[in-house]
Amino acid sequence: MMGTTSDEGGLVDFTVRYEPTPDEVARALKQGFKRQLKVAYLALPSVLIVSGLVCVLVDAVGLGIGLLVGAVVFPLFLTWSIGRTAKRQLTHLCVPTTLRMTSDGYECRTDQSTTTMRWSLFGRVETTPEFWLFFVNKQCTGFLPRRAFDSEQQAELDGFFTARQNAGVTSASQP
Repeated sequence: MMGTTSDEGGLVDFTVRYEPTPDEVARALKQGFKRQLKVAYLALPSVLIVSGLVCVLVDAVGLGIGLLVGAVVFPLFLTWSIGRTAKRQLTHLCVPTTLRMTSDGYECRTDQSTTTMRWSLFGRVETTPEFWLFFVNKQCTGFLPRRAFDSEQQAELDGFFTARQNAGVTSASQP
């Protein structure tokens, strides 16, 4: 991890180098997908439980038990599925990476690719103790690991993302 920082009038502008670990990428993707699929995690099992109980009450016991088992199995299956999806991405993501952060967006460079993302693309940024998770609409589309940044850069990014979120809420609530 190495970084340079330049602060011209409060603007974000620094570069860091890091290499994500497979466990780190898997955790970030799981956290992002779980937030993205929060409604599915809660709603579908609830519907299955209610439907299962109704079936049991109307003497469709076999179907009712099947629905109740589905309510228990569904979250486990979804978690397993997310983990499997995350593992497929590891070879592309667990490589030495250079991140350049600016007030306009960030650039992610590896030996295989360069990706530039503008902050305006993301409707929501969720801060966790370990990551910043980026959402377009309700879909998690990316993450940055906090460990790639020193404590001063983390504080700068936290303030920057908070200010962007607050500005988005303010502008969205104005007529």
